[in-house]
Amino acid sequence: MKTYKLVSAMFLLLITTMSFGQTKQHDQLQVRERKAGYYDKDIMTGVQQYEEKKVVKPAKPIYKFDINKLSWYPKSVDEFTTWWKNIPISQGNSNTCWSFSTTSFFETEVYRQSKQVVKISEMFTAYWETVEKAREFVKTRGESNFDEGSEGNAVIRMYQVYGTVPMHDYNGLLPGQIYHSHDKMFKEMKAYLQVVKATNAWNEEQVIETIKSIQNHYMGVPPTKVVVNGKAITPKQYVTDVLKLNMSDYIDLTSLMNKPYWKKVEYEVPDNWWHDSTYYNVPLDDYMTAIKFAIRKGYTMMIGGDVSESGFDPWNQLAVVPTYDIPSEYIDESARLIRFLNGSTTDDHGMHMVGYLEKDGKDWYLVKDSGSGSRNCGPDSKNFGYYFMHEDYVKLKMMGILVHRDVLKELLVKFN
Repeated sequence: MKTYKLVSAMFLLLITTMSFGQTKQHDQLQVRERKAGYYDKDIMTGVQQYEEKKVVKPAKPIYKFDINKLSWYPKSVDEFTTWWKNIPISQGNSNTCWSFSTTSFFETEVYRQSKQVVKISEMFTAYWETVEKAREFVKTRGESNFDEGSEGNAVIRMYQVYGTVPMHDYNGLLPGQIYHSHDKMFKEMKAYLQVVKATNAWNEEQVIETIKSIQNHYMGVPPTKVVVNGKAITPKQYVTDVLKLNMSDYIDLTSLMNKPYWKKVEYEVPDNWWHDSTYYNVPLDDYMTAIKFAIRKGYTMMIGGDVSESGFDPWNQLAVVPTYDIPSEYIDESARLIRFLNGSTTDDHGMHMVGYLEKDGKDWYLVKDSGSGSRNCGPDSKNFGYYFMHEDYVKLKMMGILVHRDVLKELLVKFN
């Protein structure tokens, strides 16, 4: 019995070593000195021309994975198969990634469907979304979330209600402004709404007009008509007649194990302030298969999730899941959900997935970004405004996508 047990133990140790020990890479955490990047050098320098100078806090070290331990990773956008997209533009010092990423997605959709090259205003959408947040704040007597953030499908709602306009008709910048910055504007609007709440001054029309007045001061007045091909049209006509976008063609896909699969569910995060419950919930394998299939068929998508991890490196434009977080083979529905429930996966940022690269049986995704970190490489780099995101990062940390429904036909038939 003892000999048998010893041989069995040695055999199991050998198998374990062969399976995991020989080929398993162990990533390491690296302490880095914080240094000024695009946000500090470019955005805040531009913002301070027309806004209060921010107090510079003492630099603290940051903790990121050691890139030198990666055996291989993409280094250029040229390595990816990509689909048409406009050049990346910056959201400045505003928390409007949801509008920038989804607007970029719809620009690509317009090109994919009608081969039109258009540049759509992100700030027209952000303006009216803020108006609707204020309206809900009144209706809920101050219980609804009022902040800069939102979700990608807010753009769909705003296109349906207000339409949109070309960028050159409304960019949300006042004369002399270089970058968007909404800190002072939202501080003023929030202070006003707190007075409304404290005094029970729930006059919806008056509140809306005040919120619009504040935005008009900081962003300019949005147009009610635009001229396209010599014809004056409304923003709603611009969506239907020029862009030829049908908003019912677009759906949100997510994978949340704590909610019923093959049902539409609510994505419960603060930025979903209107409690939208039309997210199509599917098992994680189906979620990843849908992404792989869509991007290979020429469909880009807006993606949203967490960018605060040590594996998300804005200095090297990489997004990976290090082994010290969780090894690749253990990334599953449980690992994804527990991080979402305990707050380690947060709803930080929206981006636009525009390409893919397959290497050693795994995908890397080219992600177009409006945030500052993707610009640390400098404007002379062809990688300016992009991230290279490993499929494991999408699987663990990207909580939802917005995509054209045609690419998901096989999944959608499973929904009631």
